[in-house]
Amino acid sequence: MSTEDVLADVGPRLRRIRKEREVTLADLSAATGISVSTLSRLESGLRKPSLELLLPIAQAHRVPLDELVGAPPVGDPRVRLQPLVRHGRTFWPLTSRPGGLQAFKVLVPQREEEPQPRTHEGYEWLYVLSGRLRVVLGEHDVVMSAGEAAEFDTRVPHWFGSTGQAPAEFLSLFGPQGERMHVRARPKGA
Repeated sequence: MSTEDVLADVGPRLRRIRKEREVTLADLSAATGISVSTLSRLESGLRKPSLELLLPIAQAHRVPLDELVGAPPVGDPRVRLQPLVRHGRTFWPLTSRPGGLQAFKVLVPQREEEPQPRTHEGYEWLYVLSGRLRVVLGEHDVVMSAGEAAEFDTRVPHWFGSTGQAPAEFLSLFGPQGERMHVRARPKGA
C-alpha cells in the first residue's frame, strides 16, 4: 500500500473512530484545540493529516497513533532460524540481524575430544543450560554445570566441548568475530 493510499484512508478512519465513541466534532475540537473546520476537512480528506493534528486526536480518543493511520501489523517476533551443524556441534541462531552481538544455543554431542584452543578478536559469554561443558581458557581447564556462566576475552586461547560423559547444551553470546570463528570457520584438514 502506497503512502498516498495510507493517507487517503486516515480521514474515514478518523470519522469512524469518532462516531464509534459518540463524540461530536465540537467535542473533539474542545478536547484537542483543533478547529471544527480543520477536523471536518481531515475526516473528508480535504486536509492532509500531520503529526501535529493526529497526536492530539489520538490522545483525545485514547488510541495509539498506529490505529489512526492504519499502520501495518508488526510481524511475528519469534526467531525461526534453521540450525547449523559445524564441527559436529549444532548451533541454533537466536538473533537474525547481521553484525553486532550474536546469540546462539549450542549442542555439543557426547564425545571425547582433544582440546584445540583458538584465539580471535572479541569477547564471549557462555551459560550452560544442561549437561557438563568442559572449558579450556588459557591455563584453566574447568567443567561447568547447568546454571553456570563464564565470560572471557577471546584473545585468550580457548576451547569448549563435552566432558565425554554426556552432551552439553549452552547459550553463547559474541560479536561478529566470534561468529566467524565458531560458526563459519572450517576445521583443520577440511
